[in-house]
Amino acid sequence: MKKLIAIICVLLAIFIGMYIYQRQEKEKIVTAEEVSNIEQYISKIYMWKEVTQDALPEFNSINEAPEKWVWKVVKKNLDIYDEILYDEIQEKAKEIFGKDFSKKFPEEGNDNFLYNPEQKTYQATSIELDSNNDAFLLNNIEKTKEGYKVELIEYIEDYSEENNIETNEETEYTIHIKNTKDEEIFSVKNTEGKDKIIEQVKSNIEKFQKITINLKLEENEIYITSSVRSE
Repeated sequence: MKKLIAIICVLLAIFIGMYIYQRQEKEKIVTAEEVSNIEQYISKIYMWKEVTQDALPEFNSINEAPEKWVWKVVKKNLDIYDEILYDEIQEKAKEIFGKDFSKKFPEEGNDNFLYNPEQKTYQATSIELDSNNDAFLLNNIEKTKEGYKVELIEYIEDYSEENNIETNEETEYTIHIKNTKDEEIFSVKNTEGKDKIIEQVKSNIEKFQKITINLKLEENEIYITSSVRSE
């Protein structure tokens, strides 16, 4: 009888151990919905190299992030561009960067928002962009206690090709794919589609720069907390 009880206890311990292990492994799995949410959020904060120097800068804390990048992100995500109230700018920043964000928008305005002292409102300034599209690819996602650790591959789509070819169906042109050091890695035709670019970026992954960011998941909302670039 004692042997039977001992065997049952051992089997029970093994079963419980397997259950805990399977549950832990399941919790590590990143679902397709999570990937989509992460990609959508990063698209909101991923800027333009020619405007902010880095499409996504390095920082140890969101409150240490470069001012130019922070307020460019806010402007990019506003629904209105004229007669903007101070609180609308500050609230949008909190919405994008989370409750821990403590930077204060300068009341006198800046390069992104011109202040109208008579109406006490702001007007968003225009942005001049070049023919390059700053892009990223999700390379790896790990779940953490706070949210996610995400590695991005950064690349640039250069649309400055002038020798376009007219066909019966559409205009065909070359897209030059570069890394963030402005080195051309490969080129594709626009008719080959986005999937071809992604496929080739993955095939040449060692030639592109990467940046790892930490994301906080709070009340089903995602916020960036830090980022570090690797060569």
